[in-house]
Amino acid sequence: MVTKPNSNQARLKRHARVRSKISGTPECPRLDVFRSNSYIYAQLIDDVNGATLASASSNEKDFGGNAGNCEGARKVGQLIAERAAAKGICEVVFDRGGYIYHGRVKELAEGAREGGLKF
Repeated sequence: MVTKPNSNQARLKRHARVRSKISGTPECPRLDVFRSNSYIYAQLIDDVNGATLASASSNEKDFGGNAGNCEGARKVGQLIAERAAAKGICEVVFDRGGYIYHGRVKELAEGAREGGLKF
């Protein structure tokens, strides 16, 4: 019998491998991405203190437009960059969360770069 591989388990394994190599600091936090079927989420995380510095998602009340496509992901990237600038953060480490750097994840990253984040 053929068994279907668990894609989320494989993603979590990739994410753990990447997380062993990168870490966020208060000066240069980690920009973490989570992608669901309907929404996309981004967080700026300080791993030294274990704190979330800023977050943005397409699931927010005042988020206008489509939430689950590339256009919405770019908007979330610009929103997280705006919130980071308000806290005085201009440089981050990008953590794609085990996802392929393609589609919505890539659009979020490009939107964050447009907003002024450097990575």
